[in-house]
Amino acid sequence: MRCIFCGHPESKVIDSRSADDGSAIRRRRECLECGKRFTSYEKVENIPLIVVKKDKTRQQFDRDKLLTGLLRACEKRPVSLEQLESVVDNVENSIQNSLKREISSVEIGEIVMKELKNIDEVAYVRFASVYRQFRDVNTFMDELRKILKEK
Repeated sequence: MRCIFCGHPESKVIDSRSADDGSAIRRRRECLECGKRFTSYEKVENIPLIVVKKDKTRQQFDRDKLLTGLLRACEKRPVSLEQLESVVDNVENSIQNSLKREISSVEIGEIVMKELKNIDEVAYVRFASVYRQFRDVNTFMDELRKILKEK
């Protein structure tokens, strides 16, 4: 790292410590040219995820919004908050691992439904009915038949 005093391109690390509750590393450095000491911080760069909505508008991915939707789908169901947070974590990790900077809300919905199906089938159908915009009872029944067929 370049010295902030003399501009020399090399320094040595004297001490490293966790900073900001573990989200950064604080490094104490010493310039190999002038001998002066300075502090640098190292953080992981978070690139925001952009969700492309059905109407083609874009907005930043919001964990809380996803969790709120899951809470609605799981209302009065035996699904714990920890399970729902795990679903949100899995969805977010799946998106991050895809290396896409933009993802459609349709893709997110499919990932969520795959996760929910393994936790609670009623919550899955509730979520699917909103996400897929079921128009009538027949569409609802088709989804239920798919679930029964898979069993």
